[in-house]
Amino acid sequence: MQEEILANNPSADLRVYAVWFSMLPGDARSAWEDGVLADPRVVEFWDEERIVGEWFAGQVEGYHGIVWDAYYLYGPEARWDSAPSPLIGSGVPVYHVREALEAQILPLLR
Repeated sequence: MQEEILANNPSADLRVYAVWFSMLPGDARSAWEDGVLADPRVVEFWDEERIVGEWFAGQVEGYHGIVWDAYYLYGPEARWDSAPSPLIGSGVPVYHVREALEAQILPLLR
């Protein structure tokens, strides 16, 4: 994300919201480095209670649990009413689907 999309498109009008929370050993807040995605278009949050992951699991994915290590891509026409829509793409885990994310986002950046 940082290198393939943000760094390669420094003038693109986009926003990234990264929500971090503990799911694995070593994910503790004390080990989290704020500013991992060092770009002014990125806003990072720490979600101790995993509220965002639970919300996306129920509202977007349609199951109970916690969504983590995932991306959700919305275009400029997206509206955030009771649930965000329209969804352009999503994937998990982010590292393994980064090429799909790049393919989905690049047309939006042109």
